[in-house]
Amino acid sequence: MNKDRLHRRDLMREQLAHQAARLMAEGGITDYAFAKRKAAKQMGAADTQHLPSNEEVGAALRSFRMLYQSDNHPGILRQLRQEALSAMRLLQPFRPYLTGSVLNGMAGEQSDINLLVYSDDEKAVMMFLLKHNLPFEGGEWRMHLMGREQTVPSFSLQTESGVPIHIAVLPENARHGGSRKPETHADIAAVEALLAESTG
Repeated sequence: MNKDRLHRRDLMREQLAHQAARLMAEGGITDYAFAKRKAAKQMGAADTQHLPSNEEVGAALRSFRMLYQSDNHPGILRQLRQEALSAMRLLQPFRPYLTGSVLNGMAGEQSDINLLVYSDDEKAVMMFLLKHNLPFEGGEWRMHLMGREQTVPSFSLQTESGVPIHIAVLPENARHGGSRKPETHADIAAVEALLAESTG
């Protein structure tokens, strides 16, 4: 492939990343793959083999929020993190972790809160939610766990202000799987520290 075509392809990837980021920031889209496909369609990019990665879209989304949403985005993010922390404190017996866009700072108004808890007994989590009179829906999450794709049970509920919370129940042995990085998984203390930072 000649240099000129390579350059054009890189430029198109970059433009697609920015368009997908704009769709996510303004249109409330939370699914990276959907945002990329929609951006490609809008821009008439037929060659979908070369869509930007989630990381490239994520970087473009961070830039977009800093440029165009710097007034209200920090407040929205703070509110979501506070709601996540309240849910985590409630779920403390299961040692919850915050993950996803509310943790990495890319969440917007329509974002969900994603929590991970560790228990070999999903019924214990279900009974806990019932005991606290929290209406929920059961489901499943597909995730990369201990080196392979796995399906784990999940529960979806809403905060008092209507923000969806998804709780994935991981097996106890996944707790020591070694794949938990501070930038992708935050426990209660880490979320408290994040919130303290944002007020300081």
